[in-house]
Amino acid sequence: MTMAMDESFDAGQLEAQVSGSSFYTAMKLMPKVERLAMFAIYGFCRKVDDIADDGVGTRPERARALDQWRADLDALYAGRPAGQAAFLADAVKRYGLEKQDFLTIIDGMAMDVAEDIVGPDLETFDLYCDRVASAVGRLSVKVFGMEREPGIELAWHLGRALQITNILRDLDEDAAIGRLYLPREVLEAAGITVTTPLEVINHPKIDAACQKLAVMARERYAGAEAVLARKPKGRLMTPRLMGAVYGAILDKTAAAGWSPPRHRASVGKAALLWIVLRCGLAG
Repeated sequence: MTMAMDESFDAGQLEAQVSGSSFYTAMKLMPKVERLAMFAIYGFCRKVDDIADDGVGTRPERARALDQWRADLDALYAGRPAGQAAFLADAVKRYGLEKQDFLTIIDGMAMDVAEDIVGPDLETFDLYCDRVASAVGRLSVKVFGMEREPGIELAWHLGRALQITNILRDLDEDAAIGRLYLPREVLEAAGITVTTPLEVINHPKIDAACQKLAVMARERYAGAEAVLARKPKGRLMTPRLMGAVYGAILDKTAAAGWSPPRHRASVGKAALLWIVLRCGLAG
């Protein structure tokens, strides 16, 4: 028997956590049942991301914690007691969320647990973006009510756009824990040959490298907008708003540049209200 979503996890507590994220406004505009499903997806992502990022425990211990999530998901989809994954049950049943997408997200977190990612090649960089972002999109588009083909296409573009924006915004935070997600080929093209995260982000040519990666992100935003412009079936305002907010963050970050000292960009309330109105008028 599937528990009602608001009985299977503390939606109020999770909403309080989500309220500090850039996705909160987009979620708040969704109908309640869909919003709760998105909170559940977001809650899952937060829990496995914390395993990868909070630094608690050894790498083998954190790997085992991710394996336990895999086992709990297996149990959930087999109809057995699902342990820590039980709160996902209603969303999975109601929207047909696929187990592989949850597992793919865990695979992305496992990349961070296995070793600190530093200057990955473009193929590894794209794989990481797919696992930690586009897989989340593949879950989300089902909640949005999109059909499979345009939904997967939107998730591919928008997930990568959002993740690249996050990477470009979080250079200092990532370097502080020994990580550098900027692709090796992009760094080498800009003339950056040093290899440690702190050396790279303080290199005189770091802005050129990041500006090139920003172009890649804008291409993905344009790809997502092209999907939305075809007006496929589904509630499109939420992904449109996510793309607009994060696109504005990317533009603001790029305008300031990536040369140190850097300041983490955000969208103010007035700008956010304008984006919401603009996205609403777009349909």
